[in-house]
Amino acid sequence: MFDGFELTQCEGDGAHLRVRHGGDGPAVLLLHGHPRTHATWHRVAPLLAASGHTVVCPDLRGYGRSDKPATDPEHRPYSKRAMAGDCLAVMRRLGHERFAVVGHDRGAYVATRLALDHPEAVSAVSVLDAVPIGEALRRCNATFAASWWHWFFLAQTDKPAERIINADPDAWYKATSEHMGAEAFEDYHRAIHDPATVHAMCEDYRAGLGVDREHDEADRAAGRRISCPLQVLWAVHDDLVDLYGDVLSVWRDWTNDRLCGGPIDSGHHIAEEAPEELVLALREFWRTVAGRGMSEAAPNSSTRFLDDLGQT
Repeated sequence: MFDGFELTQCEGDGAHLRVRHGGDGPAVLLLHGHPRTHATWHRVAPLLAASGHTVVCPDLRGYGRSDKPATDPEHRPYSKRAMAGDCLAVMRRLGHERFAVVGHDRGAYVATRLALDHPEAVSAVSVLDAVPIGEALRRCNATFAASWWHWFFLAQTDKPAERIINADPDAWYKATSEHMGAEAFEDYHRAIHDPATVHAMCEDYRAGLGVDREHDEADRAAGRRISCPLQVLWAVHDDLVDLYGDVLSVWRDWTNDRLCGGPIDSGHHIAEEAPEELVLALREFWRTVAGRGMSEAAPNSSTRFLDDLGQT
């Protein structure tokens, strides 16, 4: 995995993160989701490096082999604001003052928080298979509760989910090496069998229902928006369209008229199942941002960059 990349521990903002980085050129930060580690990007990162990018892939705090700080009653050490602070510190220690961010699943919430809290650092943000936490909870209905019940289960403290998951992690998560690749699966498998990691991942969800939602709602009330270009991509074979219909419409109140995106022919784990298509979509987005500018290319619209990517 990650041929030519360096693997290191890097000091964040209160936690040391395991970080894989390599390549040369404009920097891009790749943020994984639950319950994965940075290894989920092992097919995407080399393609981006080969196309002229410096690529940085951390394990988020609490995940994989990154630090797992002690929590507090409000779960603030596992807020997306804390995770975003780690990522910003890591990028600066690696010499990147401004960079693009790509986040999948829980990593998409960290990417969004980075763009909202540190607009001077983020040149463009791409979110995969996600809407803002505050939006998801504000729009929660019976369909969401039935499909995404794990949000509420993992967040419990009186009857902690850790006891159930740790009894049989393989039965709970059910992932295989078929789409992940043997080495990435081994890294993931080691993580889910570590009770400290399982606890930290539950803390991520506890923060999601509390402090993360508070942060999103405060931004919404203040009219605070993502100021850089935003790309939203979603998996055809997942349920985001079933839940929200026009996914881009959910994001329009969170941007300053620089929004685009579209579907990827994949299941939920896009980086593992459709890496080439994902890289093409990302590169076209960045080329558009660097060229005409998003406000000219696709002002607050559902412009799709995937239609003709085979000819780019």
